[in-house]
Amino acid sequence: MRNLFFSMAPTHTSSPAWLLLEDGTLFKGKSFGAKGTAGGEICFNTGMTGYQEVFTDPSYTGQVLIMNNAYVGNYGVKNEDVESDSVKISGLICKNVSYRYSRMIADNSLEDYLVKNNIVAIFDVDTRALVQHIRNKGAMNCIISTDLADEETLKAELAKVPDMAGLELSSQISTKEAYTLGNPEAPIRIAVMDYGVKIKILQCLVDRNAYVKVFPAKTGIDVLKEFNPHGYFISNGPGDPGSMDYAVTIVKDILATNKPFFGICLGHQLLARANDIPTFKMHHGHRGLNHPVKNLITGKSEITTQNHGFGVDPEAIKNSTHIEVTHLNLNDGSIEGIRMIGKPVFSVQYHPEATPGPHDSRYLFDDFMKNCSQELLNRSIN
Repeated sequence: MRNLFFSMAPTHTSSPAWLLLEDGTLFKGKSFGAKGTAGGEICFNTGMTGYQEVFTDPSYTGQVLIMNNAYVGNYGVKNEDVESDSVKISGLICKNVSYRYSRMIADNSLEDYLVKNNIVAIFDVDTRALVQHIRNKGAMNCIISTDLADEETLKAELAKVPDMAGLELSSQISTKEAYTLGNPEAPIRIAVMDYGVKIKILQCLVDRNAYVKVFPAKTGIDVLKEFNPHGYFISNGPGDPGSMDYAVTIVKDILATNKPFFGICLGHQLLARANDIPTFKMHHGHRGLNHPVKNLITGKSEITTQNHGFGVDPEAIKNSTHIEVTHLNLNDGSIEGIRMIGKPVFSVQYHPEATPGPHDSRYLFDDFMKNCSQELLNRSIN
């Protein structure tokens, strides 16, 4: 029986686990979660909380995640604290883990949650040194194993892990069937392209009295128009936007309707590509809930939630006559937001739904809804 503050947990004796990076760096740690072998692109998150929402973010598909916080798991997991229907990370790396949790409303421990979702994890790793290594050397593939102790065998398994550059993942995790959310009688109808959309993004739209229909990744414009939307939302998602020509075509078709448009993260990158501005693989990406961004329109700064490993080419955008940069990252000057001049079309690289994270940027949903309301008014006049 659970006491007032902590869940009861048996004494654990962890078995060894190994972490091998693509550049040959090898770490020995301890096993936590499921047993087995898992690989993907290694990345790190700078947030101190919200680990369950992070693990279930579809944008992390194909990645092995380092949690930068010293302890992970101390408040357990709760069934509704998710951003999708399952854990999406390929593997997990931690400094310390907590077998007991202190949140009385939690449904389970983190380890049980990882086991249930078949996620291999390693802890007792010097994550400060590991994060510094990634910051210096850049993103690379890695492999975690509780079964393979021989370095040559680990290297052979690691060689099978696909590179994130050029990898198309969104169509694999997108909904297979369209579905709706919200009140069908709501005045505003929004069509959402699902390239890996987070639950809280959809909730932010529904909370603003929108009737939302979520469409599979490769849905064509004719099907989208049948919903008769007042605006289009292009979601976040995993993989390389440079490999998504099908999505660029869809975005171009959406832009031709001249309806309000809002893109987040991958949606931001696809808007850039639809305007002939290429994307590029970042050195190690931005992930966390504490990244400062400046809104160039208002002059105000925002603390933002981010999760991306690709960016919009800053040199190519300088030559555009119809795209304007609206937001910049204050850490490295990278592009965090754009809009089309003279059109109700904008996007941001970061995550204004902010789960987890601060709510500084949720005004962007209000701005989008204002554009959709104007579209509704235009229809009534015409």
